Amino acid sequence: MSRATGAAIGDAAIVPRASRAQPPANALLAGLAALVAALVLVSLVLGPYHLGWGDVFAALTGSVDGAGATPLARLHHTVIWQIRLPRLLLVVLVGLALPVTGATYQGVFRNPLVDPFILGVASGASFGAGLALLLPGFPASLQVGAFAGGLLAVAIAYGVAQHDGRESVASLLLAGIVTNALFQAALSTVKYVSDDQALRAIVFWAMGGFYNASWTDVAIAAPAVLAGVLVLWGAAWRLNVLSVGDDEARTLGVDPGRVRSLLVVVATLVTAICVSLSGVVAWVGLMVPHAVRRFVGADHRVLIPASALAGAAFLLVCDDVARLATHAELPIGIVTSLMGAPYLLVLARGRGGWWGGRS
Repeated sequence: MSRATGAAIGDAAIVPRASRAQPPANALLAGLAALVAALVLVSLVLGPYHLGWGDVFAALTGSVDGAGATPLARLHHTVIWQIRLPRLLLVVLVGLALPVTGATYQGVFRNPLVDPFILGVASGASFGAGLALLLPGFPASLQVGAFAGGLLAVAIAYGVAQHDGRESVASLLLAGIVTNALFQAALSTVKYVSDDQALRAIVFWAMGGFYNASWTDVAIAAPAVLAGVLVLWGAAWRLNVLSVGDDEARTLGVDPGRVRSLLVVVATLVTAICVSLSGVVAWVGLMVPHAVRRFVGADHRVLIPASALAGAAFLLVCDDVARLATHAELPIGIVTSLMGAPYLLVLARGRGGWWGGRS
């Protein structure tokens, strides 16, 4: 069976009727993209240091290299180009990435309540970052330690789930739970032996935040995130096929083990890069694709780009709240948790209890 034929049959087989009656996808995606652009512009104005629209426009379009540039103009240029703009771009990149990896994991595991951290990437990254903060002679930076720890955790989970060269969805979920517990215990040990300064740094990093964002971070995240998102979007029809089950996928010409491995590897790499640069930003990868699915349906060809743009918009709003809610900036993980947990509580209540009542 050809790839095109398999894709056509797979999409027809799994896309629910309700999802085919949704509003035009192009209009929806264009609207979300416009919303993200508008939020970036608004966020450039917002901040502890007040800037007007004219100040932002002048800083974006003007030059401070000439002799006529005033000290105030140089200050505005620094605030926009060295502090706010790289931060907002990193927020957008992480906001794009986490919902896409979340939607991918939800498709792979056929469970809309799975998040990108299900296989232990968050706990592994936190452990790696904790080691880097605890040990002055640690041979890697905090970001490298977090990235390596996240990959190590997922590699262990995937290795444990393998049986005769294959893995099932149930075995991956169980291996992820065990790996999370293992690295949480390891992280607790690191916290226990840390001094007060290192302990405070570990806890604060694990809450997530973009306060140290730089153009270097953007340069690292942009190619990895954009390439990963495009790869996962390109595999959307395979995710559609996986959603109907392994046996059905094989009859449609898709090797579920190989596809699942590829998707997990790409999603894990993207998630690990994001966590290494921003800390653990909770709930975004679970809540956003889950919420978007209720509006656009289960077809991953629409769900993935819509989740990416909605996630970027959502995280921009959360970052603005984190910067402005108090005099001292809140870790963004607190803000996303305060918004994400009530969403699932309302959803559970609407279904008549924890998924066991009326449908």
